[in-house]
Amino acid sequence: MMLDYKIKIGLVPMRRNTNDRPKGTFLTWHSAIERGHRFVKYIEDNFTSENIEFVDIKGIGIEGQDLMFDDKSANDVIERFKSEKVDAVFFINCNFGNEEAAADVAKALGKPVLLWAPLDDEYYVDGMRPTDSQCGLFGVSRQMQRFHIPFSHLPCCEVESKEFSEGFDSFARTVCMVKNFSGMRIGQIGLRPQPFFSVIWNEGELMEKFGIKIIPINFAMIEARMKAVVEENPAEKQEIADYILKNYKLDDLTPRYVDTMAAYTVMFKRLYEEFNLDAISAECWTATPVMFDGFAPCTVYGLLNDMGYLASCESDMHCLMTMSLLKCASFGKGKPLFGEFTVRHPKNKNAELLWHCGPFPLSQKADSGIDSVARLVNQRSWFRAKDGKYTVARIDQESGDYMILPLVAETTEGPQTHGTYIWAQFDDLQAVEDRLIDGPYIHHFVEIMGDYRKEIKEFCKYFPNLKIDNTIKEK
Repeated sequence: MMLDYKIKIGLVPMRRNTNDRPKGTFLTWHSAIERGHRFVKYIEDNFTSENIEFVDIKGIGIEGQDLMFDDKSANDVIERFKSEKVDAVFFINCNFGNEEAAADVAKALGKPVLLWAPLDDEYYVDGMRPTDSQCGLFGVSRQMQRFHIPFSHLPCCEVESKEFSEGFDSFARTVCMVKNFSGMRIGQIGLRPQPFFSVIWNEGELMEKFGIKIIPINFAMIEARMKAVVEENPAEKQEIADYILKNYKLDDLTPRYVDTMAAYTVMFKRLYEEFNLDAISAECWTATPVMFDGFAPCTVYGLLNDMGYLASCESDMHCLMTMSLLKCASFGKGKPLFGEFTVRHPKNKNAELLWHCGPFPLSQKADSGIDSVARLVNQRSWFRAKDGKYTVARIDQESGDYMILPLVAETTEGPQTHGTYIWAQFDDLQAVEDRLIDGPYIHHFVEIMGDYRKEIKEFCKYFPNLKIDNTIKEK
C-alpha cells in the first residue's frame, strides 16, 4: 500500500441563488459566470502537478454556467465528487456564494474544505458592484460552523497573487496529510525495548481515534522471511550489498554483516507488500542481535527511508506517526529523520544535538565537512545531516489526550560526534526543554527539511482528537 502522495481536489465555483439581473447591476449571474470560468481555468492551468489533480463541475447547474447555486446543483456536485473520489473540496465564492449548498456538499463528502473569496475588484460608475464575494464568505463559514464542519480558508486576494499560491500550496499539503493519516496500516515488529516505558502506546485508542490499524509481526515470522529472502532474492540482495560497499566507508567490524543488512532491507520491502503496510514500527537493538548473530538494523532503516519506506526505531509508534505526517506534508519528497534530543551544545545555550545511532537516510548527508563522510562503524551509519531549516515535531499522548508539538530549528556548527545527527538551534532551547520535561513528550522527535508548522496546525482541524501544542512561541 504505502503512503499515497497524489491528491484530487474538487473545484466548486458558486453564486447566490438570485434572479438573472442585467449586466451592471448587483450580484449578477454574468459576473459570477465570468469569474468562475476564469478562476477554475487559472487554478487548473497553474496548480495541476504530479501530486495534484482537479475535478471540476462543468455541466452542473444552468447550462453554460458551471456554477453551484441551489439544492439540485449541490446534489449533482456530491454525486460527481463521490464518483471521482475527491480528497478535498475547494469552494470559490464567485459573487456571494450559497452557504446552504456549500455546507450540504461539505457534510456529505466529509473531506477537507477550503474557502476562498476572490478580491471584489469591479465597481460601476453609478455606485453598483456585482460581486460581494467576501461578504458571502462570512455566511458560508458560519454555516460550516453550525454543521461542525472543519475548514481552511485563503485570504481574500487575487488568484494570481503570492498569497493565493502560498495558501493553496499549504492547503494541498494538508490534504495529503489528512488523506494518509486516517486508516493507516502500520506494521509492528516485535515488542518495545524492555527498559523503554517511554514509548508505550495504546493500539485500541489509535484505532478508535484515528482509524489506524496495527498489524503485528513477530520475530518468528521475521526469521522465516529472512531465510526466504536469502534463498529467493540473491540478485536484489546483492544490488543493495554493492550499494552499501560503494557509498559507505566501512570499519573492520562491518563487512561480515553487509549481506545480512542487504537481506534485511529486502525482507522489509517484502513485508510492506505482504501486509499492505504504510509504515513499520520496529524493535531493534535488543532483538536483532540475538536473532541474527549480532546484527544491528540502524542503517537499514536509513536505506529503506531513501527507498520511500518509513521505519521507526525502538518501537516508537508515535514517532512513526509523526514521520508519516511530515513525509506527507512534503508530498513524499522529504526524508524525515529520527533524531532525538540528546545533549546541549557545550557553548551555544540555544543549540541541541538531535542524534540517533545511525538511522538517517544517506541522501540527507551533509555536503561538506569532516563529519559529512558516510562511515559504517559496527554497522551503524556515522555522518552529519544537511544544513538548513527543519521542522522538529512529535505526536504523543497522556491519558488518551493526543497532542503534537511543532517546532522549527536552524542547523548550526557543533562538535563532531558519532552516529547520525545535526546540531539544531532553537529560539529558546530552555523553553523547549521545559515543555518536553512537563510532557507528554519524550526525547524522540522527527526532523524534516522545511517549515511545516502551518500545515500541522491546519491538519489538526480535521482530527479533533489531536490537539496542536502552541505553548512554545517561535519566530
